Amino acid sequence: MASSTILTLNERSRAVFQHIVDSFVQTGEPVGSRTLSRRMGASLSPASIRNVMADLEDAGLLFAPHTSAGRLPTDLGLRMFVDGLLEIGGDLTQEERASLDGQCQAAGRTFPEVLAEAGAVLSGLTECAGLVISPKMDSPLRQIEFVSLSSHRALVVMVSDTGLVENRVIDVPPGLPASALVQATNYMNARLANSTMEEARIRILEETELEKTELDSLTNRLVADGVALWAGGVQGGSLILRGQSKLLQDVNAVEDLERIRALFEALERKESMVRLLDATGDAEGVQIFIGSENLLFEHAGCSMIIAPYHDQRRQVVGALGVIGPTRMNYARIIPMVDYTSKLVGHLLD
Repeated sequence: MASSTILTLNERSRAVFQHIVDSFVQTGEPVGSRTLSRRMGASLSPASIRNVMADLEDAGLLFAPHTSAGRLPTDLGLRMFVDGLLEIGGDLTQEERASLDGQCQAAGRTFPEVLAEAGAVLSGLTECAGLVISPKMDSPLRQIEFVSLSSHRALVVMVSDTGLVENRVIDVPPGLPASALVQATNYMNARLANSTMEEARIRILEETELEKTELDSLTNRLVADGVALWAGGVQGGSLILRGQSKLLQDVNAVEDLERIRALFEALERKESMVRLLDATGDAEGVQIFIGSENLLFEHAGCSMIIAPYHDQRRQVVGALGVIGPTRMNYARIIPMVDYTSKLVGHLLD
């Protein structure tokens, strides 16, 4: 509907609408005809602008928050504006690109740490809340390995069939010889071969519980700990939020605060994460949900810009983006989210 509406606007209506949206993004305040006339260099009189604004309001693109006020764009109006941005495209500054490149480096960090940092840097650059949905990692494990870190700690390295690597540190039983780590690694990888992840997990649990592994009791405990990590930490996926306080910067009324608080509570629920990931669908690029277009944000006055990232098989495994006020700077933030999702996807390659 929005894309067809913009085709019917004449040049004068588009200019007025553009100025109103620009003002809204900068200040969040309604803008009146006299102010617009001055900003447009008196090319249109206040009376002419009022007529244009009335037509735009009839088209569902503008609304007056109260009597005798200026006008603000509706969610439909913002959608029309954003669709135009997506057709034109945008790019990052060299400084923004360098900041994202530097913060999303994988060297010396686990993939979950990189994801958390990506959410934090997006929040800092956009002045919005950074959102990251980590991979569910429900594809089969290709390999698992136990690596000694000290006399009482070991690193468990889990590599999925898609190439995603997850590292976890566990405590090991006192007196465990180094050879036990090799035995545990060989035993588990033998069970992973030619099995689904669930089949291998069930088989290993049965054998360890019945002590049919031909492993000593300490190595058995090590294997059981590895299976517990595998089952509890690898399959779930998670929602990472950074910079939530930025959503409160424009809150001026108690009812607005309650709406934001309700949004926070909704985001903490597991089904919300699933719904957000489903919202990206099979999209290759950025998705924008403005205000009432998404049930999560319809009462919070927020928008979400989100993009999926893919594994080696080009399957969507997670998503990242930002949540902010509907007056966020879409032109600047859309290419940021798009670029960051591609950086994270490259790490999975």
